[in-house]
Amino acid sequence: MARILVVEDDLWSRRLVFELLVQRGHNVLCAAGVSDGRQQLDTVRFDAVLLDINIPGGGGVLLLHEIREYNEVIPVIAFTASTMAGDRERFLAEGFTAHLSKPIDVSSFVATVESYLLPTT
Repeated sequence: MARILVVEDDLWSRRLVFELLVQRGHNVLCAAGVSDGRQQLDTVRFDAVLLDINIPGGGGVLLLHEIREYNEVIPVIAFTASTMAGDRERFLAEGFTAHLSKPIDVSSFVATVESYLLPTT
């Protein structure tokens, strides 16, 4: 299955997402902020990144821009409680692949994430 990085500062959200993805057979690593996320991205090749917007160290948009400097195709999904009118469009315009809002729908979350994974060859 896929190797997925979850960058989320909230421990309970991070644990829930980790458990849901692992139960489906994915290899999941977690980071609590931008610096932890950078460290993981520098050492592991991921198939997708779930990225909270309001994370310590500069925010999810900063980390997204760094990712896009060397990888324009990896799915990077904004995983955030920012759901005001226009937020989804703003995140997509920044370069995110998709926007998933919190709280998540546990019954459909993994299938939704999987729908954005690139086909493997």
